[in-house]
Amino acid sequence: MPQITVDYSAQLKHGFDHDWPAFARDLHTTVVEIAAATLPGCKTRFRPTDDVFVGHEQEEDHALVHVHIALLPGRTEETKARLTEAVLELVRRHVRTDGGRTLHVSAEVRELDPSYRKFVE
Repeated sequence: MPQITVDYSAQLKHGFDHDWPAFARDLHTTVVEIAAATLPGCKTRFRPTDDVFVGHEQEEDHALVHVHIALLPGRTEETKARLTEAVLELVRRHVRTDGGRTLHVSAEVRELDPSYRKFVE
C-alpha cells in the first residue's frame, strides 16, 4: 500500500522528461507527505496504452495520463483531494508532449477494498 498505476498514451513513453524514476520518486514522496503512507509501501507501475480516443478526433492530436492511487481506508476527503491536486501538478511538471498534442491529465485517489491482502517474500 499504496498501489499506484499510471496509465498513459504510448506516444508519451519519452514524455516523462525521459526520467521515469524521477517521476516515481517525486510521486512516492508526495504520497508519503500528504497521505502518511510509508515509502517502502509505495508501489507504482506504468502502463502504456496504444489505443486512445478523445471524442471524434484522432489520437495523434491527444495524449492521456491518468494516475490511480489506491490507499488503505482512513484518509479524509480533504487529504485525498489534496493528494489528487498534488499529483496533477507533478504530472504537469514532469510530462512534455511533442508535436502540439493536447495533454489530458486526470488523477484519482480511492480506498482499497476491505478484501485487500498482500504478502512480501
